[in-house]
Amino acid sequence: MDTELNQALNAVGPRLRALRRDRAITLSDLSATTGISESTLSRLESGGRKPTLELLLPLAKAYAIPLDELVGAPQTGDPRIHLRPISRHGRTFIPLSRRAGGVQAFKQIMPPQDIAHPELKTHEGYEWLYVLSGRVRLILGEQDLELLPGEVVEFDTHVPHWIGAIGPEPAEVLNLFGAQGERVHVRART
Repeated sequence: MDTELNQALNAVGPRLRALRRDRAITLSDLSATTGISESTLSRLESGGRKPTLELLLPLAKAYAIPLDELVGAPQTGDPRIHLRPISRHGRTFIPLSRRAGGVQAFKQIMPPQDIAHPELKTHEGYEWLYVLSGRVRLILGEQDLELLPGEVVEFDTHVPHWIGAIGPEPAEVLNLFGAQGERVHVRART
């Protein structure tokens, strides 16, 4: 049992380093996100420091992955991802990806809104949106668009915009959000 435990603990550091590098996150950025010093993170990744729950919990949160995945716990037989919806401003966001940094995927459920002159917002990033059901209004700069199921838009979020469901029913959309300049590349057969 001790050998098995040591093997599991020794595998955590390389797993943490690979995870951070795959996501192109610096030690400095990870330190700022978790509150763990850069030197501790470096020693943890190199195996110079044993992983503890106090260190692993903030890292699992920063990477948005379950703790058992972070430490390489054996499978329990259930491959499903257990999604935790987030509610903001009357909308429900269901995360579909578990990685920190890079493109983030969400299913969004928007209640219908009857707003004549919505307030346009800007923020860092790039957005791709696919309408699953309902009708969606997108105001993007000077454009006022109605999007129907099956329609897709992508835009730089520095352009003032507002998105909302219109009509009698909620709208469901898939959203991909990326860092500024990180566009979604969709390939289709011709």
